[in-house]
Amino acid sequence: MTMFQRRSESLPTAETALPGRDTPIAISGEHLINGASMQPPFPAGTEQIVLGAGCFWGAERLFWEQEGVVVTAAGYAGGVTPNPTYEETCSGKTGHTEVVLVVYDPARVTLQSLLSTFWEAHDPTQGMRQGNDMGTQYRSAIYTTSDAQQTAAQRSRDEYQSALQARGLGAITTEIRPLDTFYYAEEYHQQYLAKNPNGYCGLKGTGVTCPLPA
Repeated sequence: MTMFQRRSESLPTAETALPGRDTPIAISGEHLINGASMQPPFPAGTEQIVLGAGCFWGAERLFWEQEGVVVTAAGYAGGVTPNPTYEETCSGKTGHTEVVLVVYDPARVTLQSLLSTFWEAHDPTQGMRQGNDMGTQYRSAIYTTSDAQQTAAQRSRDEYQSALQARGLGAITTEIRPLDTFYYAEEYHQQYLAKNPNGYCGLKGTGVTCPLPA
């Protein structure tokens, strides 16, 4: 993982971003932990949301451990470059941030619970960084796949902002918008911390609890 490395804090434009490629990165498509497919079609009744909380290695493990999450995948989203590589994303010239695709069963876990886990696991006030991981690829983000998710994400942000302010912490910088495209990361990034149990995990929350809606 390219940690402790300073990158540009400015997002590229469509004119300045790397061109990328037409061909997606090839992956096995099988989740190492539960054998589920990381690629669609996903089981009937499931929903998808894409979350960025800094380095995707620890973030993916956080969500595959959640009850009701059917499958996860590491990837890139929020930028301009089609089918980016890890190295391109780390250059800051794609506009993408490291993210986790979370496919969940709403009958077993609520979106509000997943969002609370997301907020509490990282510091969403840091802009283009998480701790010592600096650059646009580490920014906090929620990319939604429905109007209901968008509304819930914005509401949870406002509620967590109030909780942060009560503790004297700053403004949330998390990007919240509908998902354009999720691009799968390379195979070695998928379930990385299951393959490398002593690998780097940059997750570190603020210590502030996110209130669930009544």
